[in-house]
Amino acid sequence: MVLNREKPRVEFSIRNAKPNEYQTIGKLMVSVYSRLDGFPTAEEQPEYFNMLANIGDLASRPNTELWVAVTTDDIIAGGLVYFKDMKYYGSGGSASREVKAAGFRLLAVDPTFQGQGIGKMLVKECITKSRSAGLKQVILHTTRSMKTAWKMYENLGFKRSEDLDFEQSNFTVYGFRLNL
Repeated sequence: MVLNREKPRVEFSIRNAKPNEYQTIGKLMVSVYSRLDGFPTAEEQPEYFNMLANIGDLASRPNTELWVAVTTDDIIAGGLVYFKDMKYYGSGGSASREVKAAGFRLLAVDPTFQGQGIGKMLVKECITKSRSAGLKQVILHTTRSMKTAWKMYENLGFKRSEDLDFEQSNFTVYGFRLNL
């Protein structure tokens, strides 16, 4: 007898995170980013991991939203931070000077739910919201450690934009943009 070992398919929805969920989302972000092969550790980049742990702080910026993908039982499966105005984006490099652009950062999906299209669903929501707002492009950054996400971004039409690249503590961060 062959057993089907696939994860059961679950329905997800995307919504703004609630303040009482910020700590849980921060723990998820730290956990996911800590597991990335070749990604800097918390010891190597303590400020970055502190930002992940306190992800809810970013939601207090103007034109910034912390989104979560949740199951029908309200279990947090993933999240990201969406910026309707790039001046609040807060990364290195030139991205914060882009106009008529939105961006997102810090996409993370709980390993329990990976492979079910949650990351793609969150990114598509960013694209839809940006188009609805009349913006001209969506910007993001990623690293070589995020191979699965990198491929997903390219499949969704994002193109490498070397003008957005920057170094963060001797670690290259790569820029992408999608023209709307």
